[in-house]
Amino acid sequence: MKPILKIKNLKKIYHTKHGETLAVKDFSYDLNKEDFVSIVGPSGCGKSTILSILCGLDQKSDGIIQYDPNIRIGYMLQQDCLFEWLTILDNCLLGLKVEHRLNEENKKYVIELLEKYGLKDFIHSYPANLSGGMRQRVLRILYTHK
Repeated sequence: MKPILKIKNLKKIYHTKHGETLAVKDFSYDLNKEDFVSIVGPSGCGKSTILSILCGLDQKSDGIIQYDPNIRIGYMLQQDCLFEWLTILDNCLLGLKVEHRLNEENKKYVIELLEKYGLKDFIHSYPANLSGGMRQRVLRILYTHK
């Protein structure tokens, strides 16, 4: 079986005016279609750095990353990034607005996702009115429709 994601000798060095910090060194992994993966390790070992590189939020310093162009990679941040001054619906539509892709079909789909995840009654509420688990479900919607 051909992996849908192949990482070989991934390396990430952060540069500051005080020097360099090696965040990831020689990380290699092959991910197959049916795999379920957890990345576990102590604080500061590079877990979030690897995910940020895979999602395009950060650049690798060295190594090879190959993936099937039909897959999408995303992850949930440790803290949610909902805008407290926007309603749940507006938070979910923000990415589509920024990308100039908001239309009635996409809006309807986002509302269907909110209903599917049990958030129908909170569409016009603000993040402060949601539990932590509900906020995580909103984030799942944010990463689903992109």
